[in-house]
Amino acid sequence: MKITDIKTYAFWLGFRNVCLVKVETDEGIYGWGESGLSGREQAVMGAVAHYREFLVGKSPLDIGALWQEMYRSQYFEGGRVLAAAIAAIDIALHDLCAKSLGIPVYRLLGGKQRNRVPLFVTTTLDFGEALIEDVVRMKAEGWTVIRATTGEHGDPLKASEFDTRKSIAKTSEWLVRAREALGSEVTLGIDYHHRLSVAETVSFCQRMPRGTLDFIEEPIRDESLPAYRSLRDMVDVPFALGEEFTSKWDFAPYVESGLANFGRIDICNAGGFTEAMKIAAMCETKYIDMMPHNPLSPICTAASIHYCAAIPNLSWLELMPYDGDWSDYDRIFNDRPQVSDNSFPGGDAPGLGIDVNEEAIKDLEFRFWEPPRLIRPDGSYTNG
Repeated sequence: MKITDIKTYAFWLGFRNVCLVKVETDEGIYGWGESGLSGREQAVMGAVAHYREFLVGKSPLDIGALWQEMYRSQYFEGGRVLAAAIAAIDIALHDLCAKSLGIPVYRLLGGKQRNRVPLFVTTTLDFGEALIEDVVRMKAEGWTVIRATTGEHGDPLKASEFDTRKSIAKTSEWLVRAREALGSEVTLGIDYHHRLSVAETVSFCQRMPRGTLDFIEEPIRDESLPAYRSLRDMVDVPFALGEEFTSKWDFAPYVESGLANFGRIDICNAGGFTEAMKIAAMCETKYIDMMPHNPLSPICTAASIHYCAAIPNLSWLELMPYDGDWSDYDRIFNDRPQVSDNSFPGGDAPGLGIDVNEEAIKDLEFRFWEPPRLIRPDGSYTNG
């Protein structure tokens, strides 16, 4: 079997573009993958086009060797764009290979270690009574792990003001109320989307009683290990880190130092299955459970389910879309994963167990889209 073509499709779906990759072979077997670098899809498409030039004609079954060739064949290895392109191709190769053998992808990864993949849900509402009602509803529906966001999501069409001090004052107050409403049995966390500084994170956590939060996700950017070390010295809330990481080398210092408590790996950014399995093994040595980032299309979800099924150290998988509206996705994806009993059951279909209506996506538009731009009250830019 030989690779005959690698195609990319980037198009608007839901509230952002998605970037899918299809690997085709001379035996008619194909695989689908997805890139997770939202807002930079055209850059990823260029990288995939480059990799296509030397992958066509090679065996799609030599997945590990192809990964190494894509990663090591350039002098300037790594980086988010290249890692996301490699991830999409790697996922497609696993889908293709598993289909050729008539087995689900998780069999290629060592087999299934659990019968279902537990999930966490997210409320995106701003902090107030409506948020309390939302999390209480989630608990009543049987959800045991609930994540809040900053509640302020900006405007992709223009810069929006984000006042950090007002945010942490409001957020800490309503999280305390959320904990009171939920009780102690529900796991409660927040994604601060790296919008805080070290001092602001400490101030935020000190405003709440111990036990209010079970984790805080990405309070600051991952660019400074010493900054996270100083934060660890002053904060006792577990850290969920890693959605910004694109390789085992990115994860390594945070794993070895004990700074990461949950591994927020994004399989569509961190090199696909080949690299993600190594990262899970690395985290296992430090008793760190994986908590995969899953913000994209059902291809990302399907790939994440197989990954979660095959690794021993799993906490929960993120559930998308946050509003529960699958209507846009159901026009395009066949046999998308279905939630059952607040989890994803492990399926037995060959490959990823999902397919794409290729004809339906050929003419879909790509829209120029930027993540929200945030500015401080003084007009200077801050993290989005």
